[in-house]
Amino acid sequence: MKHFLLAALLSASLSGWAQKAPFIPRTITLPKEIADRNNQFSGLHIRNNQLFLLGESRLQERAEAKVYALELSSIDGQLAHNIGEVAYKKYSIRNLDVIRARMDSVSQLYEGLEAMTIVGNVAYFSIETTTPSAYCYVIKGEVDDASTSIVLDTRYLVPLAKPVLANGTHIHNAGFEALTSYNQELLLLFEYNNFTHDNYGFRLPTATAPADIPHYVPVAKLPFRVTDVVQEGKRRFTAINYFYNGAEDSVYRTAASDPNTAFIRNGAGYQNYCRLISLQYKRNKVSWKPLFELPREYMTYNWEGLAAYRGGYFLINDKYGPSNQSTLLYLQKQ
Repeated sequence: MKHFLLAALLSASLSGWAQKAPFIPRTITLPKEIADRNNQFSGLHIRNNQLFLLGESRLQERAEAKVYALELSSIDGQLAHNIGEVAYKKYSIRNLDVIRARMDSVSQLYEGLEAMTIVGNVAYFSIETTTPSAYCYVIKGEVDDASTSIVLDTRYLVPLAKPVLANGTHIHNAGFEALTSYNQELLLLFEYNNFTHDNYGFRLPTATAPADIPHYVPVAKLPFRVTDVVQEGKRRFTAINYFYNGAEDSVYRTAASDPNTAFIRNGAGYQNYCRLISLQYKRNKVSWKPLFELPREYMTYNWEGLAAYRGGYFLINDKYGPSNQSTLLYLQKQ
């Protein structure tokens, strides 16, 4: 009887391992202009029949302030036939230099655009600042499809206080990298949510005035980075949970006693790691659970953008990854 039970348990275990992964990774072939790694993409958003790609628009490096909009119908065609060009438009972002000057005047140094969402015809962006700066910012602009431009409202500049360590110092290279709309509001999550004290994000009404104060949202302790988020249903979201193995990123390493450490250790060293997680916003706080681990060959890309589409997900990296270019990945549901 004992041997029968052992065999049954082993059979059940092997059966579980043999189950198919929930998604098949598909790489989208991008036009040369968009594949250029210097775009440093940092966010994705689907509006109507277009997939918007947000570049960091690093003005300090003379980068053009712009957003690309890819036609989903042409992406569908490529996915179906493994061939075909992706059609796209380029939307210029106007007045970003004016907003940057406003930030510089109060010694909050602009670093780049990190996340976007569009509500109706209004686009919202989060701005990351240099590590010593005490605030990140939310800005907004009107999407003009006729002129393929996004005209920023220079009066609208909402500060978001960065969480700090117990000694008062800021987390290296961390900002509010995850932004989505929810129930006539914006939900913004900080990149680092592994403080020993309280972790928090912000809610911000979309009808807010520039002087309004964002509302704090408690976030359950969460390892590694959160680099983008998308709403999936009532009070439910999906986010990228990423660990980038860099010498200056040691703060993102979890303690040896944390079960998540097993994902990022590689012998005596560390390795990149990426998964999608499911978030729930309930009783005015955010909790989470693992959803799907990316295949090993895709963990060395620095994934910074996420959009949900037809039961699957688009992800895009910035300039870091083995392809040495912008890589748009589609996780197709099986």
